[in-house]
Amino acid sequence: MTEALRLDRIDINILVQLQKDGRMTNVKLADAVGLSPSPCLQRVKRLEKAGYITGYRAHINLTKLTDSVTVFTEVTLSDHRREDFVKFESSIRNIDEILECHLVSGGYDYLLRFLVRNVTHYQELIESIIDRNIGIEKYFSYIVIKSPIMKGTMPLRSLLNVD
Repeated sequence: MTEALRLDRIDINILVQLQKDGRMTNVKLADAVGLSPSPCLQRVKRLEKAGYITGYRAHINLTKLTDSVTVFTEVTLSDHRREDFVKFESSIRNIDEILECHLVSGGYDYLLRFLVRNVTHYQELIESIIDRNIGIEKYFSYIVIKSPIMKGTMPLRSLLNVD
């Protein structure tokens, strides 16, 4: 197990810059954070080893590939024992179309985000999930019409209270 690092402003700035462009060269990253390339690369490697950087991804322009529909679904379970939550989560964990699953407080138990081909695809998928008999009492679906704001980065400076 790696020991926790104490992050300074430069480390945080490296994380901010890599969120914006994970493919930027080390030289460009070093320039952006005010370091020379060698110490910058050492910091990146240290951040990776400590688990602060968990991977690098390509952002896909899905609209160039196909049409799709995003659906948010509120799920309420019939029972609320620990094993009911474990059963539900393990049963849906490997469904590719579920991009997010959040256990929430309030009027329902889970908020799911689906990405599907169309409404028919969603309906077939949700019916197959219900047929698994995993304790779903009820669900409500919200089809996304438009997503005017979608951010792919986290507000690290604000969350960590760093300028």
